[in-house]
Amino acid sequence: MSYEEVEFSRDCEAVQIPQGNSVTITKGTGALITQSLGGSYTLQVPSLGGLFRVAGSDGDAIGKEAVKTDAPVGASGPVTEDAIWEQLRGVYDPEIPVNIVDLGLVYDMRIADAESGGCRVDVKMTLTAPGCGMGGPISMDAKHRIESLPGVLEATVDVVWDPPWNPQMISPEGRSKLGME
Repeated sequence: MSYEEVEFSRDCEAVQIPQGNSVTITKGTGALITQSLGGSYTLQVPSLGGLFRVAGSDGDAIGKEAVKTDAPVGASGPVTEDAIWEQLRGVYDPEIPVNIVDLGLVYDMRIADAESGGCRVDVKMTLTAPGCGMGGPISMDAKHRIESLPGVLEATVDVVWDPPWNPQMISPEGRSKLGME
């Protein structure tokens, strides 16, 4: 794996990994991009002693194009399970180069009609470790991606711990990406 050296061109909000704390990384701070998946960046920031997640919309702060994570171009029609699963495949744990669907973190997804038209989507997911502070940022990313689909009025993404996650829940695609096969 090769890392790309970058320098922050402006102050930028980031999320500390795995604690989940919001921090501001100041202009001029050097970093290494360790992962760029799902419209966000994971950076090693030596001067701050750890890993940080920068939203794709702040990509310009590290010399990248700002990434928009809205619905795919041309998305229309009724909300389908396939469309929701596709949105969830764009959500990544910032420490693992596999999306939350292929990691086996999504336990349940339900679509219900809303009284005012459109629909509501409810998702239950877990994390690879109960103490991970990234549950909030990961579940919010999933919620925003689902709500970006035309016809979705509201989404809830609940982090649950039963059943406990284990590596056997990783899909064959995820296992392949992780070199487990």
